[in-house]
Amino acid sequence: MRNRSVVGLGIALYLGVWVSLAAQTQAPAATGLSGDEIAARLEARNREQTQALQGFEGVRVYRVDYHGLGGSKDASMTVRMSFQAPDSKSFIVVEQEGSKLIADRVLKKLMQSEQEAMEEENRRRSALTAENYGFAILGYESCAAGSCYVLEVKPRQASKFLYRGKIWVEAKEFAVVRIEAEPAHSPSLWIKKTTIEHEYVKVGDFWFPAKNRTESQIRLGGRASLTIDYTSYKITSVAAPDQREAAKRPRSSACRASDPSGTAAECAEAALDPLSNMK
Repeated sequence: MRNRSVVGLGIALYLGVWVSLAAQTQAPAATGLSGDEIAARLEARNREQTQALQGFEGVRVYRVDYHGLGGSKDASMTVRMSFQAPDSKSFIVVEQEGSKLIADRVLKKLMQSEQEAMEEENRRRSALTAENYGFAILGYESCAAGSCYVLEVKPRQASKFLYRGKIWVEAKEFAVVRIEAEPAHSPSLWIKKTTIEHEYVKVGDFWFPAKNRTESQIRLGGRASLTIDYTSYKITSVAAPDQREAAKRPRSSACRASDPSGTAAECAEAALDPLSNMK
Protein backbone atom coordinates (compact mmCIF):
# COMPACT_ATOMS: atom_id res chain seq x y z
CA MET A 1 0.00 0.00 0.00
CA ARG A 2 2.90 2.26 0.72
CA ASN A 3 4.25 1.88 -2.81
CA ARG A 4 0.83 2.63 -4.31
CA SER A 5 0.57 5.81 -2.26
CA VAL A 6 4.00 6.90 -3.47
CA VAL A 7 2.94 6.31 -7.09
CA GLY A 8 -0.23 8.34 -6.52
CA LEU A 9 1.87 11.04 -4.94
CA GLY A 10 4.11 11.10 -8.00
CA ILE A 11 1.11 11.67 -10.26
CA ALA A 12 -0.10 14.55 -8.11
CA LEU A 13 3.31 16.18 -7.92
CA TYR A 14 3.79 15.83 -11.66
CA LEU A 15 0.68 17.93 -12.28
CA GLY A 16 2.53 20.75 -10.58
CA VAL A 17 5.28 20.44 -13.14
CA TRP A 18 2.87 20.27 -16.06
CA VAL A 19 1.28 23.24 -15.24
CA SER A 20 4.80 23.11 -17.23
CA LEU A 21 8.14 27.77 -15.85
CA ALA A 22 12.67 42.93 -11.32
CA ALA A 23 11.69 46.20 -9.87
CA GLN A 24 8.07 46.70 -8.90
CA THR A 25 6.02 49.63 -10.11
CA GLN A 26 2.67 51.07 -9.10
CA ALA A 27 -0.02 49.86 -11.49
CA PRO A 28 -3.24 51.69 -12.38
CA ALA A 29 -6.58 50.14 -11.45
CA ALA A 30 -8.11 49.97 -14.95
CA THR A 31 -6.92 47.38 -17.45
CA GLY A 32 -8.68 48.32 -20.69
CA LEU A 33 -8.58 44.69 -21.90
CA SER A 34 -10.96 41.81 -21.29
CA GLY A 35 -9.86 38.40 -20.09
CA ASP A 36 -10.39 36.96 -23.57
CA GLU A 37 -8.31 39.70 -25.19
CA ILE A 38 -5.44 39.14 -22.76
CA ALA A 39 -5.67 35.39 -23.37
CA ALA A 40 -5.50 35.93 -27.14
CA ARG A 41 -2.33 38.03 -26.77
CA LEU A 42 -0.88 35.44 -24.42
CA GLU A 43 -1.49 32.69 -26.98
CA ALA A 44 0.14 34.80 -29.70
CA ARG A 45 3.22 35.40 -27.55
CA ASN A 46 3.48 31.71 -26.69
CA ARG A 47 3.24 30.83 -30.37
CA GLU A 48 6.00 33.29 -31.20
CA GLN A 49 8.31 31.94 -28.49
CA THR A 50 7.63 28.34 -29.49
CA GLN A 51 8.62 29.17 -33.07
CA ALA A 52 11.69 31.21 -32.13
CA LEU A 53 13.21 29.12 -29.34
CA GLN A 54 14.83 26.14 -31.04
CA GLY A 55 17.15 24.92 -28.29
CA PHE A 56 18.18 25.56 -24.70
CA GLU A 57 19.86 23.93 -21.71
CA GLY A 58 19.51 24.30 -17.98
CA VAL A 59 20.04 22.79 -14.55
CA ARG A 60 17.25 21.71 -12.23
CA VAL A 61 17.29 20.74 -8.57
CA TYR A 62 14.34 18.54 -7.57
CA ARG A 63 13.46 18.02 -3.89
CA VAL A 64 10.69 15.89 -2.37
CA ASP A 65 9.75 15.77 1.33
CA TYR A 66 7.20 13.15 2.37
CA HIS A 67 5.65 12.72 5.84
CA GLY A 68 2.96 10.09 6.20
CA LEU A 69 2.47 6.32 6.00
CA GLY A 70 5.74 4.58 6.75
CA GLY A 71 7.32 7.65 8.35
CA SER A 72 9.27 10.45 6.70
CA LYS A 73 11.28 10.29 3.52
CA ASP A 74 13.08 12.80 1.36
CA ALA A 75 15.08 12.83 -1.82
CA SER A 76 16.83 15.32 -4.05
CA MET A 77 18.22 15.18 -7.56
CA THR A 78 20.28 17.60 -9.64
CA VAL A 79 19.66 17.22 -13.35
CA ARG A 80 20.99 18.73 -16.55
CA MET A 81 18.23 19.20 -19.12
CA SER A 82 18.48 20.01 -22.81
CA PHE A 83 15.70 20.83 -25.26
CA GLN A 84 15.76 20.73 -29.05
CA ALA A 85 12.76 21.82 -31.11
CA PRO A 86 10.25 20.68 -31.84
CA ASP A 87 9.78 18.07 -29.13
CA SER A 88 13.03 16.56 -27.82
CA LYS A 89 14.02 16.76 -24.15
CA SER A 90 16.83 14.85 -22.51
CA PHE A 91 17.87 14.59 -18.85
CA ILE A 92 21.18 13.66 -17.26
CA VAL A 93 21.22 13.03 -13.50
CA VAL A 94 24.26 14.77 -12.03
CA GLU A 95 23.66 14.05 -8.34
CA GLN A 96 21.11 12.08 -6.29
CA GLU A 97 20.58 11.92 -2.53
CA GLY A 98 18.03 10.48 -0.10
CA SER A 99 15.35 7.85 -0.55
CA LYS A 100 15.88 5.62 -3.60
CA LEU A 101 12.15 4.78 -3.58
CA ILE A 102 11.18 8.46 -3.87
CA ALA A 103 13.88 9.09 -6.47
CA ASP A 104 12.78 6.16 -8.64
CA ARG A 105 9.00 6.30 -8.16
CA VAL A 106 8.57 10.08 -8.13
CA LEU A 107 11.51 12.09 -9.47
CA LYS A 108 12.51 9.85 -12.37
CA LYS A 109 8.84 9.39 -13.25
CA LEU A 110 8.49 13.18 -13.37
CA MET A 111 11.18 13.42 -15.99
CA GLN A 112 9.72 10.53 -17.97
CA SER A 113 6.27 12.15 -17.87
CA GLU A 114 7.69 15.47 -18.98
CA GLN A 115 9.17 13.82 -22.04
CA GLU A 116 5.77 12.27 -22.80
CA ALA A 117 4.18 15.71 -22.36
CA MET A 118 6.16 16.95 -25.38
CA GLU A 119 4.01 14.84 -27.69
CA GLU A 120 1.84 17.09 -29.85
CA GLU A 121 -1.52 15.84 -28.61
CA ASN A 122 -0.49 16.17 -24.94
CA ARG A 123 0.79 19.69 -25.54
CA ARG A 124 -2.49 20.67 -27.15
CA ARG A 125 -4.52 19.19 -24.31
CA SER A 126 -2.47 20.95 -21.61
CA ALA A 127 -1.91 24.32 -23.32
CA LEU A 128 -3.08 27.55 -21.70
CA THR A 129 -5.48 28.41 -24.52
CA ALA A 130 -9.10 29.42 -25.02
CA GLU A 131 -9.74 25.89 -26.26
CA ASN A 132 -8.93 24.51 -22.81
CA TYR A 133 -9.78 27.38 -20.45
CA GLY A 134 -12.16 30.22 -19.75
CA PHE A 135 -10.50 33.48 -18.68
CA ALA A 136 -11.84 36.27 -16.46
CA ILE A 137 -9.88 39.33 -15.43
CA LEU A 138 -9.55 39.91 -11.69
CA GLY A 139 -7.33 42.98 -11.63
CA TYR A 140 -4.12 44.72 -12.56
CA GLU A 141 -1.32 44.97 -9.99
CA SER A 142 2.39 45.27 -9.36
CA CYS A 143 4.35 42.05 -9.58
CA ALA A 144 7.98 40.96 -9.56
CA ALA A 145 8.18 41.43 -13.35
CA GLY A 146 6.68 44.95 -13.25
CA SER A 147 2.94 45.29 -13.85
CA CYS A 148 0.68 42.29 -14.36
CA TYR A 149 -2.85 41.38 -15.31
CA VAL A 150 -4.37 38.92 -12.85
CA LEU A 151 -6.70 36.38 -14.46
CA GLU A 152 -8.89 33.63 -13.13
CA VAL A 153 -8.60 30.50 -15.25
CA LYS A 154 -11.27 27.80 -15.30
CA PRO A 155 -10.80 24.54 -17.20
CA ARG A 156 -13.46 23.71 -19.74
CA GLN A 157 -13.37 20.09 -18.60
CA ALA A 158 -12.16 18.15 -15.55
CA SER A 159 -9.03 16.84 -17.23
CA LYS A 160 -5.86 15.61 -15.55
CA PHE A 161 -3.94 17.88 -17.95
CA LEU A 162 -5.59 21.09 -16.71
CA TYR A 163 -5.85 23.22 -13.56
CA ARG A 164 -8.00 25.96 -12.03
CA GLY A 165 -6.76 29.04 -10.25
CA LYS A 166 -5.06 32.37 -10.98
CA ILE A 167 -2.34 33.46 -13.38
CA TRP A 168 -0.32 36.67 -13.50
CA VAL A 169 0.43 37.93 -17.03
CA GLU A 170 3.15 40.54 -17.59
CA ALA A 171 1.41 43.58 -19.07
CA LYS A 172 3.91 44.47 -21.82
CA GLU A 173 4.94 41.10 -23.22
CA PHE A 174 1.87 39.06 -22.21
CA ALA A 175 3.96 36.29 -20.68
CA VAL A 176 2.82 34.24 -17.70
CA VAL A 177 5.04 35.10 -14.74
CA ARG A 178 3.19 33.33 -11.93
CA ILE A 179 0.57 30.62 -11.41
CA GLU A 180 -1.36 29.64 -8.27
CA ALA A 181 -3.68 26.73 -8.93
CA GLU A 182 -4.93 23.24 -8.16
CA PRO A 183 -5.57 20.31 -10.53
CA ALA A 184 -8.87 20.32 -12.37
CA HIS A 185 -9.22 16.61 -11.65
CA SER A 186 -7.91 14.68 -8.62
CA PRO A 187 -4.98 12.62 -9.88
CA SER A 188 -5.29 9.83 -7.31
CA LEU A 189 -7.61 8.46 -4.62
CA TRP A 190 -4.65 8.75 -2.27
CA ILE A 191 -4.46 12.52 -2.67
CA LYS A 192 -6.90 14.74 -0.77
CA LYS A 193 -5.74 18.14 -2.08
CA THR A 194 -2.92 19.50 -4.22
CA THR A 195 -1.81 23.10 -4.64
CA ILE A 196 0.55 24.35 -7.33
CA GLU A 197 2.73 27.46 -7.48
CA HIS A 198 4.89 28.41 -10.46
CA GLU A 199 7.19 31.37 -11.05
CA TYR A 200 8.82 32.33 -14.35
CA VAL A 201 11.85 34.43 -15.29
CA LYS A 202 12.99 36.15 -18.47
CA VAL A 203 16.32 35.06 -19.95
CA GLY A 204 17.33 37.03 -23.02
CA ASP A 205 14.19 37.31 -25.16
CA PHE A 206 12.48 34.28 -23.66
CA TRP A 207 10.54 33.29 -20.54
CA PHE A 208 11.37 30.13 -18.60
CA PRO A 209 10.25 28.38 -15.40
CA ALA A 210 12.17 29.65 -12.36
CA LYS A 211 10.59 27.79 -9.45
CA ASN A 212 7.87 25.22 -8.91
CA ARG A 213 6.32 24.25 -5.57
CA THR A 214 3.63 21.58 -5.31
CA GLU A 215 2.03 20.61 -1.99
CA SER A 216 -0.15 17.51 -1.59
CA GLN A 217 -2.21 16.36 1.38
CA ILE A 218 -2.45 12.58 1.68
CA ARG A 219 -5.99 11.29 2.29
CA LEU A 220 -4.96 8.83 5.03
CA GLY A 221 -2.89 11.46 6.76
CA GLY A 222 0.40 13.11 5.94
CA ARG A 223 1.70 15.48 3.32
CA ALA A 224 4.29 15.79 0.60
CA SER A 225 6.00 18.67 -1.12
CA LEU A 226 7.93 18.93 -4.36
CA THR A 227 10.13 21.90 -5.22
CA ILE A 228 12.02 22.42 -8.45
CA ASP A 229 14.58 25.19 -8.83
CA TYR A 230 15.54 26.00 -12.42
CA THR A 231 18.96 27.61 -12.98
CA SER A 232 21.84 28.07 -15.43
CA TYR A 233 19.76 28.57 -18.56
CA LYS A 234 21.68 28.71 -21.81
CA ILE A 235 19.96 29.40 -25.13
CA THR A 236 21.59 27.21 -27.77
CA SER A 237 19.52 27.80 -30.90
CA VAL A 238 17.15 30.51 -32.16
CA ALA A 239 15.07 30.56 -35.34
CA ALA A 240 15.98 32.84 -38.24
CA PRO A 241 14.28 36.29 -38.29
CA ASP A 242 11.94 35.38 -41.18
CA GLN A 243 10.66 32.36 -39.25
CA ARG A 244 10.06 34.51 -36.18
CA GLU A 245 8.08 37.03 -38.21
CA ALA A 246 5.93 34.24 -39.62
CA ALA A 247 5.06 33.16 -36.08
CA LYS A 248 3.69 36.63 -35.29
CA ARG A 249 0.96 36.36 -37.91
CA PRO A 250 -2.45 35.68 -36.34
CA ARG A 251 -4.01 32.29 -36.88
CA SER A 252 -6.66 32.08 -39.53
CA SER A 253 -10.21 32.38 -38.23
CA ALA A 254 -11.09 29.80 -40.87
CA CYS A 255 -9.87 27.12 -38.48
CA ARG A 256 -12.62 27.86 -35.97
CA ALA A 257 -15.32 25.26 -35.59
CA SER A 258 -17.90 27.72 -36.93
CA ASP A 259 -15.98 28.15 -40.19
CA PRO A 260 -14.59 24.86 -41.56
CA SER A 261 -13.51 26.34 -44.89
CA GLY A 262 -9.87 26.90 -43.94
CA THR A 263 -7.10 25.12 -45.80
CA ALA A 264 -5.36 22.12 -44.27
CA ALA A 265 -2.15 24.12 -43.96
CA GLU A 266 -3.90 26.93 -42.06
CA CYS A 267 -5.56 24.53 -39.64
CA ALA A 268 -2.38 22.55 -39.08
CA GLU A 269 -0.58 25.77 -38.15
CA ALA A 270 -3.41 26.68 -35.78
CA ALA A 271 -3.16 23.32 -34.03
CA LEU A 272 0.55 23.68 -33.30
CA ASP A 273 0.13 26.10 -30.40
CA PRO A 274 1.69 24.59 -27.25
CA LEU A 275 2.24 26.61 -24.08
CA SER A 276 5.93 27.43 -24.38
CA ASN A 277 6.27 28.26 -20.65
CA MET A 278 5.96 24.54 -20.00
CA LYS A 279 9.22 23.81 -21.66
